[in-house]
Amino acid sequence: MPDEETLEEGVLNPVKPEIQDPLLQSLLADSAAPKTPIVPEPAPLEIPLPAETVDCIVIGTGAGGAPLLARLAMAGLKVVALEAGPWHDPKKDFATDEKAQEFLFWNDERLSAGHDPVAFGKNNSGTGVGGSTLHYTAYTPRPQPEDLHLHRDFGVGQDWPFGYEELEPYFEELEQFLGISGPTPYPWGPARRKGYPLAPLPLNGAAQLMQRGCEVLGIKTSPAANAALSARYYQEGVGWREACTNRGFCQAGCSTGAKASMDVTFLPLAAAHGADIRPNSYVTEIERDETGKVTGVIYQQNGEEQRLRCRHLFLCAGAVETPRLLLLNELALSSGHVGRNFMAHPGVQVFGTFAEEVRPFKGIPGSLISQDTFRPKDADFAGGYLLQSIGIMPVTFAGQVARGRKLWGEALRQYMQQYNHIAGINILGDCLPHVDNFLELAEEKDARGLPKPRLHFTNHENEIRMNAHAEKLMRQIWEAAGATDIWAFPRSAHVIGTARMGLSGDDAVVDANGKAFDVPNLYICDNSVFPSALSVNPALTIMALALRTADKFLENQK
Repeated sequence: MPDEETLEEGVLNPVKPEIQDPLLQSLLADSAAPKTPIVPEPAPLEIPLPAETVDCIVIGTGAGGAPLLARLAMAGLKVVALEAGPWHDPKKDFATDEKAQEFLFWNDERLSAGHDPVAFGKNNSGTGVGGSTLHYTAYTPRPQPEDLHLHRDFGVGQDWPFGYEELEPYFEELEQFLGISGPTPYPWGPARRKGYPLAPLPLNGAAQLMQRGCEVLGIKTSPAANAALSARYYQEGVGWREACTNRGFCQAGCSTGAKASMDVTFLPLAAAHGADIRPNSYVTEIERDETGKVTGVIYQQNGEEQRLRCRHLFLCAGAVETPRLLLLNELALSSGHVGRNFMAHPGVQVFGTFAEEVRPFKGIPGSLISQDTFRPKDADFAGGYLLQSIGIMPVTFAGQVARGRKLWGEALRQYMQQYNHIAGINILGDCLPHVDNFLELAEEKDARGLPKPRLHFTNHENEIRMNAHAEKLMRQIWEAAGATDIWAFPRSAHVIGTARMGLSGDDAVVDANGKAFDVPNLYICDNSVFPSALSVNPALTIMALALRTADKFLENQK
C-alpha cells in the first residue's frame, strides 16, 4: 500500500504518523514536557527507645485484659495496658440511641467468607477502654463441667487441658466482685458454695412470655445470671455502683455504671494499684531479640508511633485481632494453629407476635434462661445449648427483618408497626472446630496499611442439626405461649478459638496457663484460646481464665 509507512528494523528516525485528535495531541504534549525532578522522601525517623522497661504489657482492656491487668498491678508489677479505642465517660457518652452508639463497636472492616459468613462489628467485638464489655448484654452463666470435655463425651471436638474445678473458684470470685444478679440456688450444674450476691433482675416482656410457653411444655426456666446490679452494690476500687434502671439499651453502653463492664470494675481497680492504661494505642509490631523473646511493641497513639519495652507480653485482643497480630509478626506459628479452629456459637433466633404489649427494648435483654437443653436426650448432635429470652432494639430488629423475611419498603414498615408486640428467644450452642473455618490475612489493606483479616466460616452437620433441633423447640414454646406469625432468623454469635490452648505445641498455640509454646515470655488470654466454644456466653469464662492466667504467671515468677 503506497501511502503506508512501514517501520523497518534499524531505521533510527521513522516517520511519525500525524496525530489528528486534539485531546490526544494535548496529552502527548504534556507527556513531552520536562518533568519535575522526583525528590526522594526522607527516611522515616527512628522511633526512640524508651528510658524504661516495664514488667508487663497487656494488649486489650476487655474481659481478658482488664482482670489480668488488675491482678498483675495488685501484685506490685509495673504494668501498661494498650487499648486501641478511647476512654469514654458513660454519663456523657452513652445515649439511649442505638445508632448514636455505634462507635462502641469494632468498626474496622473485617472480611467474611465461607458458606455462612459471620457478621462482625456489634456482633462480637468492641473498641474503647473496656473492650466489648462496653456493649455486651452482661449474660454471665457458668459453663457446665461437661462443657470442657466434649471430645471425652462424644469423640469429636477438643477437650480443655484442665477441668471445671480449675475455674470454679474464679467463677465464685467474679460473681461476688462484679455483683452478679441471679437465682440462688441455681437450678443446673453442681451445687455452689456461695449463691449470687444479688437477687435476679425483673423479667422483661419476652421473658415472661417464654416462661409461660415453657411451663406448658414442662421445660424448667430460671431468671438468668446477669452482670448488672439489681440493687446498689459496693465495688472494690470504685465505690458504690447504682442499681440497674432497666433501660434496656445495654448494647448502647450503660450510662449508670450498673452493668459490670470493665471500665467500671477491674480497670479502676487496676489504676488504683498503679496500672498505666493508655487509650487510642493500636499495636502494629511485636519486637523480639535474637533468642526469640519478646522485647517490646510498637504502637500508634493519636497518629504517632511509640515504642514500649517489656519483660512479658500479654495478648488479650480477642479472637480476631490476637491471631491477626501473631500472623502479621510471624509469631508463635510453629504449631500451624494460629488462625485455625475458628468457631462461632450457633445462635438461631425465633420471633413471634403477641396480643400483649411486649416492648422488647425494655429491661435487661436476656432475663430468662433454660439449660434443660444442655445435653438433650433426643439430640442427633454432639454438645448442647441454652435457651434465653431476648430483648432487641428497633433498628437492629428492622435489619434482621429485612434480611430474614426479605421485607422492604411498605411491607417492612407495616411489619415494624407491630414491634412492641414481638418477642424473641435464641440459643447459644456449642460449635465444633473444622479445618475450613479459619482466619487469614487478606491482600486488601486497612487504613493503617495492614492486611485486613478474612474469616471463613461454614456451619457443618453438627451445627446444622443443633440449630434445627433448637428452632423446632423454640417454635413450640411460642405456640404454647400464644404467638402468631412465628419465624426464625439464622445467625452466629461470638468468635472463638483461633489460638487455642492445649497440652502440646503440636496442635495448640498456648499451654494450659496461656503461655505460648514457642515464645518464652508471650501469653495469650482471651476467647481465642478456647479449645471448644462452650454452650454458654463466653464473658464470664474469659474473665475466669484471665484471673487464672495471672495467678499462674505470678506463681511462676516467684
